[in-house]
Amino acid sequence: MGMTACKPGNDYIRKPDWLKIKLNTNENYMDLKKMMREKGLHTVCEEARCPNIHECWGERRTATFMILGAVCTRACRFCAVKTGLPNELDLAEPERVADSVALMNLKHAVITMVARDDQRDGGAGVMAETIRAIRRKNPFTTVEVLPSDLAGDFDSLKTLMDAKPDILNHNIETVRSLTKRVRARATYDRSLEFLRRAKEMQPDIPTKSSLMLGLGETWEEIIETMDDLRANDVDIMTIGQYLQPTKKHLKVQKYYTPQEFGELRKIAMTKGFSHCEAGPLVRSSYHADEQVNSAARERQKRGEGLVPAPQA
Repeated sequence: MGMTACKPGNDYIRKPDWLKIKLNTNENYMDLKKMMREKGLHTVCEEARCPNIHECWGERRTATFMILGAVCTRACRFCAVKTGLPNELDLAEPERVADSVALMNLKHAVITMVARDDQRDGGAGVMAETIRAIRRKNPFTTVEVLPSDLAGDFDSLKTLMDAKPDILNHNIETVRSLTKRVRARATYDRSLEFLRRAKEMQPDIPTKSSLMLGLGETWEEIIETMDDLRANDVDIMTIGQYLQPTKKHLKVQKYYTPQEFGELRKIAMTKGFSHCEAGPLVRSSYHADEQVNSAARERQKRGEGLVPAPQA
């Protein structure tokens, strides 16, 4: 496949040139960082060490808010977010997020969360209230949510879907054979069912999932995962390169080339996804504003969700 692979006995593979990140600490970046600290807010951009933070904050002025604290109840072996016992829920957080969305004048807001297995609803109630708060204060902003699997509690998922986000995003993360090694408590089939149930509850709301590569999966397994997502009516897919956040996390087994990501994007589109972002630095929320617009255009092509023209 022309990819940089891990040789037996090697603990480290040198990052290819295409993974170099352009830093942009311009005024937009500094303003957003200052505002997040003043509002007591967390972003997955910082907590998960996203490689695109300078592009999103510095050039696109977009950010992904991480609610329900910065401490996760799970310890997935790919993720840099801190693990431990979370604090009590901050019930004022939804209003602070909504105020920040207004200050940033966002057209599209992404709301993600740490896993809160300590809560009966997994934090779905606070996430739903965050959607409603953004709607009240920013009626023209589209809202994407990226929840955990809520421990497979589908009543909690209904709480979230009843708030009607513009996109429901839940990440499959890796292929079936690697799930047990990569993810702490989530399972491959439960994530697929989560996405399918979300679509059944609100058929007009696009669903989305993300796959990271370089953990030891085969090309055939990547294609099988695409098929599994489409079999559960997932509309949008993002595919990116796994990067080891610290030495304690899983090692990178392969670096895929930009050309291979381009080929995977083409394959995904032939399988019926309405939009696919694929590239070495692509992450779940990468260019999320473009994805919601693409999904809306696809629905219009199919004649879904259109307001009938007034009769003469």
